[in-house]
Amino acid sequence: MRDLVEIGMGRTARRAYDLDDVEIVPSRRTRSSSVVSTSWQIDAYRFDLPLVTHPTDAIVSPGTAVAIGELGGLGVLNAEGLWARHANVEDAIFRLVRAAEETEDPTAVVRELQELHAAPVRLDLLSEAIKTVRESGVTVAARVSPQHAAELTPDLLAAGVEILVVQGTIISAEHVEREAEPLNLKEFIGRLDVPVIAGGVSDYRTAMHLMRTGAAGVIVGHGYTPGVTSTDRVLGIGVPMATAVVDAAAARRDYLDETGGRYVHVLADGGMTTSGDIAKAIACGADAVMLGAPLATASDAPGQGLYWTAAAAHPSLPRSRVVAGPDSDYAVDLKTLLFGPSSDAEGVVNLFGALRRAMAKTGYSDLKEFQRVGLTVRR
Repeated sequence: MRDLVEIGMGRTARRAYDLDDVEIVPSRRTRSSSVVSTSWQIDAYRFDLPLVTHPTDAIVSPGTAVAIGELGGLGVLNAEGLWARHANVEDAIFRLVRAAEETEDPTAVVRELQELHAAPVRLDLLSEAIKTVRESGVTVAARVSPQHAAELTPDLLAAGVEILVVQGTIISAEHVEREAEPLNLKEFIGRLDVPVIAGGVSDYRTAMHLMRTGAAGVIVGHGYTPGVTSTDRVLGIGVPMATAVVDAAAARRDYLDETGGRYVHVLADGGMTTSGDIAKAIACGADAVMLGAPLATASDAPGQGLYWTAAAAHPSLPRSRVVAGPDSDYAVDLKTLLFGPSSDAEGVVNLFGALRRAMAKTGYSDLKEFQRVGLTVRR
């Protein structure tokens, strides 16, 4: 039964839960973390870590996409970001860093980012960025918005993209447009020979509709990060992540039954700032997590301590701030951030070593098993 509460006469709302509201319950068995597997596979591509990067220039350059791939995750380039628009991205990011240092007005930094994104996408720059990743031998993934997917995808595939991510703040399988022909996601995916990950969504019905388009993966959430994203303030739309992931996992199960065995992966995007959040997202049913802000603290992140999502560059309605991360004295390299060792007791370093430990402490040997772990609600 749905957990409904009355919010006024004749109007009810469903109670939903964030990751902070749930806790993982230990089982009767424990095991050594050395025998725990965190690997997963989407289509023909296997990864040692359930990590997909949020596609923002703040954390993903061609170089860091390679590094993340070599460490076992999937780095996703933003095909409409700075590397597709500027020949010297270091200079572009320096403009952002300087703006952040010289003013206390957060809108000034966003305006700088909007101006940088006003430059047109150059296919030669985009192809060169993809080539760098492809030649390293890691899996090549790129993100496009629904508005530009049809236009950019042929060039992305020609350049060597192996996994396509079609991502907006909110994506549906049915979109109504007055002035232009909307993207028919089912037809679009059906014409491609590469797996497509699409999102974000926040409820069972939309997740099920996206799965029926042929998507190989569905993104749940919109990259929510406290103090960074502002979709809830700008649009009034929020995604309590624990409930959203559980609902999408239920859609995955029902779609598996409906199709007689087609499995669609669920990727949790948002609401995760610590290793415990990552563990709880997978415990709720995610196959992998999309991380953004937690990776921005790495000393080798291209944003040089700044973080923003792609929604920050929207020309008329930005839904992300550009914020500074922790003091650089505490920054660690990407490998240490993911695997440790850590001297920090707050769960912000050794993110996936902690996931392995959580799985081991609750007695589960792989991600699929861990999705069945018991959960409690705090309130």
